[in-house]
Amino acid sequence: MRHVGLLATRIIFGGYLAIHGAQKLFGSFGGPGLDATAAGFEAMGMRPGKARAALAGASEFGGGILTATGIAEPLGPLVIAGTMVVATAVHRKQGLMSQNGGFELPLTNLAVAIALMSSGSGRLRLGPPLPKSLTRIAVLGGAVLAAGSLTQLLRAKPPSPAAAEATTEAEDIEPA
Repeated sequence: MRHVGLLATRIIFGGYLAIHGAQKLFGSFGGPGLDATAAGFEAMGMRPGKARAALAGASEFGGGILTATGIAEPLGPLVIAGTMVVATAVHRKQGLMSQNGGFELPLTNLAVAIALMSSGSGRLRLGPPLPKSLTRIAVLGGAVLAAGSLTQLLRAKPPSPAAAEATTEAEDIEPA
């Protein structure tokens, strides 16, 4: 039963994160696409916006696919966790609840990613786990990328009124 529960969690969670990434990268599922996402990142002070938006979208898209399939565990949830740390910081000023644009959803996604990293993918997965040595490298690399994004985000100057409007539209995308 545990393995079926993990599979269901991975498929739903990973699937939704892959969709979020596809919205950012390709404009799929009613998303804004890379150029609009990049403009929102620039407005938040995350530069270069296009590179940061592509990294966030690829992290959600790739992390979601890896999580859903269980391939190279714990890489998928690890990538998602790093992305959600930054997304939580982006939404911090709007408060806790998502109906106000707050950080409820990214924080919940972070908790699920951590739970999947802790529990493993279970037996029902498509590929082997990532070797321990590569997992350590991935953790270090992810921490560096997330720390760099967080630092840039927290040090950014408040946006101008026009940029604030673009940021509000982009925050619906949950950047990393």
